[in-house]
Amino acid sequence: MRTLYHSPRSRSDTIVALVRMLSADVALREVTIARQDGTGGRDPANPHPEGKVPYLTDGDEAVRERGAIILYLTDAYPAAGLGPLAGEPGRADYLSWLFYYQGIMEPLLILKWANVDHSAIAAGLRDFDTMIERLLEPLRHGPWLLGERFSAADMLCSSPFLWFAEMLPEDPALRDWVARCGERMSAVAA
Repeated sequence: MRTLYHSPRSRSDTIVALVRMLSADVALREVTIARQDGTGGRDPANPHPEGKVPYLTDGDEAVRERGAIILYLTDAYPAAGLGPLAGEPGRADYLSWLFYYQGIMEPLLILKWANVDHSAIAAGLRDFDTMIERLLEPLRHGPWLLGERFSAADMLCSSPFLWFAEMLPEDPALRDWVARCGERMSAVAA
């Protein structure tokens, strides 16, 4: 039995929404986590090696990091159509967005939030404005990152802007995309 360890009002909310959208046979197990404001703490019931969420177990296997969990689940539940499978059109873009989020977007968003700037960051990750431009490239041609197809990559890449709306630039294409993604995820939560 697959089990998703999560904590409300955290990065795991996107994965909980995905589990519901997939109609996945995944048990949801709520745990506490240490919060940025100093509240909470590590939950001994959480098997994540660092006490974070989300964390997915599947028998003896475990998956951590949102992009990896999304890929694991969308591949396991292909009937929902939330991620192109190997050999399907859009698979390369889908994988690229999942990994772009983990490797570029999230670090840049955290660094911007923490007001950290350094030439090494720009050389390796580029900058916040470049990241926004990468998001806008496909959104200028279609409603979703994969063109006409909504995917779990949209859920992942839009999620920080749903939490931190103040970081969302004024560009209408980006704002409309984030709103569309939020509506899809909210509909599942209701």
